[in-house]
Amino acid sequence: MRTILLGVICALCLGLSLDALSLSGRRTETADGEGPEAAIRGEKLLRRVRRGWMWNQFFLQEEYTGSDYQYIGKLQSDQDHGNGLVKYVLSGEGAGTIFVIDENNGDLHATRRLDREEKAFYILKATVVNKRTGQKLEPETEFTVKLHDINDNEPQFSKEVYTGSVPERSDIGTSVIQVTATDADDSMYGNSAKLVYSISQGHPYFSVDPNTGVIRTALGPGDMDREQREHYQVVIEAKDMAGQRGGLTGTTVVNITLTDVNDNPPRFTQSIYQFRVPESSKSGTPVGRIRATDRDIGKNAEMYFTIVSGDGMDMFDITTDKDTQEGVITVSKPLDYEKKPSYTVEIQVQNTQVDPRFMSAGSKDMATVRIAVEDVDEPPLFDKASYLMEVKEDAAVGVAVGSVSAMDPDGARSMVKYSIDRRTDMDRLFNVHPGNGSVFLLRSLDREETAWHNISIIATEFHNPRQSSHVPVYIRLLDINDNAPTFATVYETFVCERTKAGQRIQTVSAVDADEPSTGHKFFFSLAPEGTHRSNFTVRDNGDNTAGILTRRASYSRLHQSVYLVPVVITDGDYPMQSSTGTLTVRVCTCNHEGNMEVCNAEALSSSPGLSTGALIAILLCAIILLMIVVLFTALKRQRKQEPLIISKEDVRDNVVSYNDEGGGEEDTQAFDIGALRHPDAAAALEESAKQRRDIIPTDTLLYPPHRRPAPTASGLIMPQVSMASRDNGDVREFINQRVLENDCNPTAPPYDSLATYAYEGAGSVAESLSSLGSASSEAEQDYHYLSDWGPRFRKLADLYGAEDSDFS
Repeated sequence: MRTILLGVICALCLGLSLDALSLSGRRTETADGEGPEAAIRGEKLLRRVRRGWMWNQFFLQEEYTGSDYQYIGKLQSDQDHGNGLVKYVLSGEGAGTIFVIDENNGDLHATRRLDREEKAFYILKATVVNKRTGQKLEPETEFTVKLHDINDNEPQFSKEVYTGSVPERSDIGTSVIQVTATDADDSMYGNSAKLVYSISQGHPYFSVDPNTGVIRTALGPGDMDREQREHYQVVIEAKDMAGQRGGLTGTTVVNITLTDVNDNPPRFTQSIYQFRVPESSKSGTPVGRIRATDRDIGKNAEMYFTIVSGDGMDMFDITTDKDTQEGVITVSKPLDYEKKPSYTVEIQVQNTQVDPRFMSAGSKDMATVRIAVEDVDEPPLFDKASYLMEVKEDAAVGVAVGSVSAMDPDGARSMVKYSIDRRTDMDRLFNVHPGNGSVFLLRSLDREETAWHNISIIATEFHNPRQSSHVPVYIRLLDINDNAPTFATVYETFVCERTKAGQRIQTVSAVDADEPSTGHKFFFSLAPEGTHRSNFTVRDNGDNTAGILTRRASYSRLHQSVYLVPVVITDGDYPMQSSTGTLTVRVCTCNHEGNMEVCNAEALSSSPGLSTGALIAILLCAIILLMIVVLFTALKRQRKQEPLIISKEDVRDNVVSYNDEGGGEEDTQAFDIGALRHPDAAAALEESAKQRRDIIPTDTLLYPPHRRPAPTASGLIMPQVSMASRDNGDVREFINQRVLENDCNPTAPPYDSLATYAYEGAGSVAESLSSLGSASSEAEQDYHYLSDWGPRFRKLADLYGAEDSDFS
């Protein structure tokens, strides 16, 4: 297939001819002029073919603005003899939409405007078929349509806004930042994508390299000072067509900041500072703050202060507050207004980080600080921070141990009195003279009990007790030889029945609670009372130990099973102390090696007996049985107290149960109804009543003193009643009798108890004491005496003394 291009710019590309076996999708002709079928058969016959033309690309200009389809070129096949029997078919990218082909003559057109920046080339395939049979007359051939670029895109920077920085006082030409722009046009075709950079805003401080886009400083160190101007805005342009006229332009903004360098020293805000501080200020107390300024920022503005001279160099310190960059002056040693009332120091300030390029004689600054010490009322001051005193443990009460001294440091020199902090001397062993500070004993001391005593003494101003100070006093008790030595432990010593004279049976040592300065020295000897007919002897070893030796060759357990050896132990200190310790030696049966076998004589007795443990158990059992018998006998002899209430059913003298209805007239257990019918019997009963020894009978229980009736011949107090209320009087007399009987009962408990005298029942001769059903008899009774019984019976008097009209 041959290709004819009618374009203005491009022509056909001549391809290399290849062998028929290596061509794929391209038409070849055989040497004898046969068609494609012979060529296919030639692959099998491996016949040499004639070389033909090779084509594979078309060129088309982008951004076509015409109204007609844009003509690309013409495809011509050798199979097309102009008889209209062949048909051109197009396939591939954009076939039928973007690209169309005239099926009769092979003319190729673009249907719309194309942009190379969107797609630079298209790959298409073409072939010819027989219109009648639809059979391909030759294989598909692939070709490319490339778009020619025009300058239709302006340069674009990678960022709309760039941010850069450069140290202040930099040299000319110092690189700041590089900007980069790109052009979407074809850089391989013409100058459409060749860019040139220029600066449109930012003169005369900065410049830009036209080829690389690197921005550099354009002024010297003296003109680029951050303290004068810190921020700059630079506008950079990028122009294509190599910057020629007619090229397209893109712009970007670059914000440039000058970073700080340490080119400014700190300066004090004032040359002289004055402060005041109380003399009672403790170490570390702030005195004042001094301030210095630095035009630099960040680490370049950090500074530190030092005291370089003055009479207060040892009395004060200065540190730097990291947050505020201020110098803080503090007290380092105690101040005393009476000794020195004021100080003067020289303070120096400088940066912590110094730039050698800008170091000069003026990189430091100096200021004078004057500090006045204020006088305050101070507590007394002891002449020592602590006191150490010594006293012998046998010192008598009242002996002086030592003394303390304190004085008022103020100019007034107030009197000082001394006292002991009793929280440090709970046993009140010591005391101090309030005037001269002498410490003396209140009680005797014992070093062996407590070797050290630590007390605190208080010094207080006489005219201002709030001003006081404490001082520790350490009192050491000196040892004297007041304790006799004793055995170091309890020794269990035995001697074999068969031994030899001079045999050592025990080695003893001693201890002493005293602590002599030269160390302990003990001497051992046999007590004088043990030297006569002694069976043992004591040998002092000279090393604070002694050996107990036998003086006989044999001992008998049957004759004597235990020997007591008195040993005198004497110390070597002054005054000499001694004690006698008794060593118990048992006589035992030993084997041939001298080991103890049997020591108690009871074990050799022929008659069997009980052991000591069994005897103790028997004795304990006997004691327990005896105690049980004694306890049982005491319980039997215990006298039973007569209970106040013998039976639960007897409610005449006490109230036991509640909500219990009476049995009416048949209930004869409540009280004796005969006493109501025969009031004379009450007098005889009252005469035989026992008198209580713990109280004096009184008749004020039922009657007030103003209306107390005279006693009758029988001695009972009877109320004044009319003949019409005889039955009511009998009840009252019965109740009065029962009250007196309870008061005079010597067996009654010495406390008040409730006694109830009432009964229920219909048709009773004595009638009921209840207020229920008694409306018919209320008018015949006189209850006015209730109002004279006092406030406790006022409510009862109001109820029973009211007229009928009150309830109507």
